[in-house]
Amino acid sequence: MAINPTVISVLLCMFYSCLSIVISCGNILVITSIFYFKQLHTPTNYLILSLAVADLFVGILICPFSMSLTEASCWYDERILCKIRGSFDLALSNSSILHLCCISVDRYYAVCQPLRYSAKINNNAVAIMILVSWSLSVLIGICVMIIGFQNDKCTESCSFDVQIAPTFGCILSFYFPAGVMLCIYLKILQVAQSQAHIIQKTTCPGTKTAITLSKTETKATKTLAIVMGVFLICWTPFFLCLTFQPVTKYAIPASAIETLSWLGRSNSMINPFVYAWFYSWFRTAFRILISGKLYKGYCRNSKLN
Repeated sequence: MAINPTVISVLLCMFYSCLSIVISCGNILVITSIFYFKQLHTPTNYLILSLAVADLFVGILICPFSMSLTEASCWYDERILCKIRGSFDLALSNSSILHLCCISVDRYYAVCQPLRYSAKINNNAVAIMILVSWSLSVLIGICVMIIGFQNDKCTESCSFDVQIAPTFGCILSFYFPAGVMLCIYLKILQVAQSQAHIIQKTTCPGTKTAITLSKTETKATKTLAIVMGVFLICWTPFFLCLTFQPVTKYAIPASAIETLSWLGRSNSMINPFVYAWFYSWFRTAFRILISGKLYKGYCRNSKLN
């Protein structure tokens, strides 16, 4: 039995609306928590905050654009909206992976070179990382919008196929930074395991603080590695699909590419739940914000654990 196109449009609009609300609310919690609570004012958390801003833009920009493009009929400036949505999509996905690269560098110094961490990773260094990540991402988005999409005329869907050579674009914006992150985290894992063996052999009572700090850094590294893993799981199918488009002579349906792109966008919804699940201080901060205790007293210096 054929489904009424109007019903499909309504269901898609409901889906985009729900996803937009969940993405926006989750990342607003992360951003507000890091801004407000002094305990969360650390270089690593500033990178997480900037990553949450990129995820928030997915909720407040990409979802509404997609909602406006659910109609199959052709209407004025639809192609321009397709360009804008596509450029935002690629800019924000590149921003996410560049932020994750910066976070992996932060974790490398925290675990592998702890004595140099405070000198190498400070607020100024993090500000430069954030500025470079956003600048490159915006530049990529502008280039994509200028070049335009493959479909020059109105079609039944807002195609995601870009005229840039897909393989080169995917290698530059996804595979290369993903490979760099994996190498860094493998090195971190190797060093963390070595440190764990050393700590187990240490019996001096005075090493309690060092052991606690090592466990904290290891937990933070594992959590952020999970964030990176979730990102790769969500976005790899989409970029693989784009990579093999030329090989298949663009035989992969636009609907399949669009579905995989939404799997990638779902990553913006998952990250806040990962932080809440693994970080006790984020859970406490979220609880204070959701319960409204923030408005009942001065909680800025509250101990979040």
